[in-house]
Amino acid sequence: MVTKEQKQAIVAELAEQIRAASSLYFVDFTRMTVAEDQAFRSEVREKGASMRVAKNTLIARALIEAGEKYNLGVEKFAGQTAIIFSSTDPIGPAKIIRKHFEKTERPSLKMAWIDGQVFDGSQLKRVSELPTREELIANIIGSIHAPVSGIHGAISAVMRDVASLVEEVAKKQAA
Repeated sequence: MVTKEQKQAIVAELAEQIRAASSLYFVDFTRMTVAEDQAFRSEVREKGASMRVAKNTLIARALIEAGEKYNLGVEKFAGQTAIIFSSTDPIGPAKIIRKHFEKTERPSLKMAWIDGQVFDGSQLKRVSELPTREELIANIIGSIHAPVSGIHGAISAVMRDVASLVEEVAKKQAA
C-alpha cells in the first residue's frame, strides 16, 4: 500500500510535469496487451513525450496543485488513466493515439489539454489533424519563399524578353 508521504511525492512530481508540458493527454489504456502498451510507450518517447500512469484522485490533486489553468474536471474520470506529457510537439501524441486507436480501438482519449484549450475524447480526429509545429514552420517558409520565387521568375522573363528583342532588332539592322 502506498503511504501518504509517497502519494504526496507522486502528486508533487505530477504537478511539476504538468506545469512543464505544453500539452497533456489523458488516455484510458484498459484492455491493452503488454505488447501494445510497450509499442505505444515507445512511440510516445520517440515523439519526445513521456507517459505516466497514476490514480485518478492523484491526477486530480496534481492538476489542482499545478495551478488554476489546469482545472479540467478530471474528477469525473473512471478506470485506468495515463497522462502523456509533451513539451516539444503538442500534436504528436494525438497522432500516435489515433493511429493506435484505429488499429485496436485502444487506448482511448479521455481528454486533452493543448496550450490552454481543452478537447474531449470525441475530438481526437480533429486534434490529430492539426498541423504539427514543424508543418506550420514549413508552410510559413513556403509562403515566404513563394513570392520571392515569383519575383525572380518575373524578372528573368523580362530579361529574356529584352534579350530576344535586342537580338531581333540586331537581325533587322543587319538585314
